[in-house]
Amino acid sequence: MNRGGSSSASSCPSSLPGDGHGSGHGHSECRRVCSNCRKVLRQEKKIRVSLPLTRGPSAFIPEKEVMQANSLNERMHLLVEEYSTSGRLDNITQVMSLHTQYLESFLRSQFYMLRMDGPLPLPYRHYIAIMAAARHQCSYLINMHVDEFLKTGGIPEWLNGLEYVPQRLKNLNEINKLLAHRPWLVSKEHIQKLVKTGENNWSLPELVHAVVLLAHYHALASFVFGSGINPERDLDTSNGYRLISVSNFCACDLANDNNIENASLTSNNFGISDSLSELEALMNRMKRLQEEEEEASQEEMDTRFEKEKTESLLVFTDVFDDELVSTVDVSRYVEDPGFGYKDFARRGDLPTFRAQDYTWENHGFSLVNRLYSDIGHLLDEKFRMVYNLTYNTMATHEDVDTTMLRRALFNYVHCMFGIRYDDYDYGEVNQLLERNLKVYIKTVTCYPERTTKRMYDGYWRQFKHSEKVHVNLLLMEARMQAELLYALRAITRHLT
Repeated sequence: MNRGGSSSASSCPSSLPGDGHGSGHGHSECRRVCSNCRKVLRQEKKIRVSLPLTRGPSAFIPEKEVMQANSLNERMHLLVEEYSTSGRLDNITQVMSLHTQYLESFLRSQFYMLRMDGPLPLPYRHYIAIMAAARHQCSYLINMHVDEFLKTGGIPEWLNGLEYVPQRLKNLNEINKLLAHRPWLVSKEHIQKLVKTGENNWSLPELVHAVVLLAHYHALASFVFGSGINPERDLDTSNGYRLISVSNFCACDLANDNNIENASLTSNNFGISDSLSELEALMNRMKRLQEEEEEASQEEMDTRFEKEKTESLLVFTDVFDDELVSTVDVSRYVEDPGFGYKDFARRGDLPTFRAQDYTWENHGFSLVNRLYSDIGHLLDEKFRMVYNLTYNTMATHEDVDTTMLRRALFNYVHCMFGIRYDDYDYGEVNQLLERNLKVYIKTVTCYPERTTKRMYDGYWRQFKHSEKVHVNLLLMEARMQAELLYALRAITRHLT
């Protein structure tokens, strides 16, 4: 696989592949050129703005760290041989291989929903993946599934856009849009509309298969952007169909990321000593919380959840002033592109989803397994795997119980989607997740296409890259489970 960095003639001239150096003036000039690039994109739809790539599978993680994990991991290569849907060791798999236990669960469930017997024909599965990835302008996943769509016998004309696909696929647009950005709005009426009698209706098993695919690829887009996954270097055309370029952010954003002062994320420039003190402070807070014996009253627990939900409104993620532009290639798969995430906490008229009333374990699992045989077991294994995964380390510290931290990450994602656990003290979220990390979590989960290397580097500066990848896995699975809970609850209400 060719991983050398190259720059196209249309890239921003003040950025170089893998160049982390540049003056403030250079950045200003680069931003001006960025704006010009986007103007050209709007005027000349055929021009492709390529992204100069760092070496390796991730723009955020040094290649040697991923390559070292791969070279030592024979189990990972066996898994790819058995469960790869693309017949290749792709960049997502290479980065996930930092956690082989989880990777096995991920590959098995993805292989099942894409390749094994199920309600939907194979081309439909890949086209739904394309539709889901397009909600976040995720060129990486779109390219992957354009290729797979054609290999499994998909009709090439469908790749010209949604107006060329069967009406029943078009009918998924609404639930795709809602699940991706505001899943709390999915209702039994949406389900009834899709399954009503008629030539374009969906059976319930087909719809569950589609919903699982949509949630999977929305969440996987979060992982792709959160981990800085680079495009596959040897993909340019698929069966004669030219694949799209990565152009939802300009090259210079990546190349100069480390040198841009980020006033919105940090109030000072952290040095090594600050990073170490940050780590020690987190360790101390965890220790203090573990030692506290006094339980908060239910009233206090209610107050802490509402406070956390409201404070999530203050976590801003708009780092760049430039408008995020969807390429014409991506927009062909999207209906209502302006529809995006809006903070659940702003919607005072919406009741909080009380997790105890509809849980994955007691309700979602059995429903999905009944309508789409065995996928429930595979998803359940994957959720449990990532939630319980631990090496009992935190940066340089060993023998650490990280349960509290993993739970805070998972529950904070659900909080942003309006899901509350009555028996969880949301005061822990404020204690354990510092502001830079909250900004990162909200961006990766709600607006993944806006994620930058600066955000990735801006939290937990002393932690290993493998630990940050673990964070991304937790965010991905928490997001997928949240989407599924809302969709499956709506299906349950339709059935009752």
